[in-house]
Amino acid sequence: MKKAVVFSYIALLLSFLMYGRSEAPAEAEPIAPSPSPTPSPYIEETVRLLSDAGCAELSMQSYLTGVLAAEMPASFEPEALKAQAVAARTYALYCSASGKHAGAAVCSDPACCQAYLSADRLHEKWGEDYEKYYSGLGRCVAETEGEYLSYRGDPIFAAFHSSSAGYTEASGSIWSPLPYLVSVSSPESEATVPNYISRVEISPLDFRDSLLHEHPELDFSTPRSSWVTAITRDESGRVLTARIGGAELPGTELRALFSLRSTAFNIDYSGSAFVFTVTGFGHGVGMSQYGANTMAASGADYREILAHYYPGTELISPRRAPPQDG
Repeated sequence: MKKAVVFSYIALLLSFLMYGRSEAPAEAEPIAPSPSPTPSPYIEETVRLLSDAGCAELSMQSYLTGVLAAEMPASFEPEALKAQAVAARTYALYCSASGKHAGAAVCSDPACCQAYLSADRLHEKWGEDYEKYYSGLGRCVAETEGEYLSYRGDPIFAAFHSSSAGYTEASGSIWSPLPYLVSVSSPESEATVPNYISRVEISPLDFRDSLLHEHPELDFSTPRSSWVTAITRDESGRVLTARIGGAELPGTELRALFSLRSTAFNIDYSGSAFVFTVTGFGHGVGMSQYGANTMAASGADYREILAHYYPGTELISPRRAPPQDG
């Protein structure tokens, strides 16, 4: 009798367990994440922005739309804008991880972090075209939501610039070398970039005095035609050094001193002025925005653009943080 009772309880328990399992919701069964060589952390889609108005917490969607509007023409190809959105998100994550701003992840000063324009500023800039442009940029951000570039598990220093002179600059030529910021080809040209080639003319007196102000040791006693005697270039064709007045001066210093658009320049003496002929715009490191737009116009998608300009990096699509119990 006791054995029969025990068997009855066992049968009842097994029946209960089987019934309970068949009614359990699908979410109760853990699902293994897809294998990935790099862990995909949860990314909170907000950013704390430091601007002239102080610190403000913005959604990443709103912030990146304002960055795209400030950093890249809204008329660019959608795939180029998506590439810029990923680069900008990556840059913001990199800045946040570095802790360069106390109390904020990133600032709106393009000389420090990256530019940003608020909705009010964009209304002023675009007028009647505000809704069209803002919604278009917003779609490009939304279609790359959460995505960022990683190298060995960390967000990269996703540098970008306006246009290159055939090749981008390796970061080691002007900053510290990074394995994913190397010189690569860039397809933009004079036909696709406004002011791609620019000229700056400096009178001999201004040329000499500007340089002597920074380097009093320079010798300008020789004929003007011999003041510039040699130029060395890196693999991208940009000026590494120029020998002027008997000393080697960095191309980056000459660019800053004479307000040149890039270090991809030639120097000639015309007999009445020193003429800088400059190609491209910006420091040249990382993604060329006009190069990205040219690639997109030729059929490349944003993943191909990012892989080209940041070789060796991985495009991460993070998991969303699970909702908190309320």
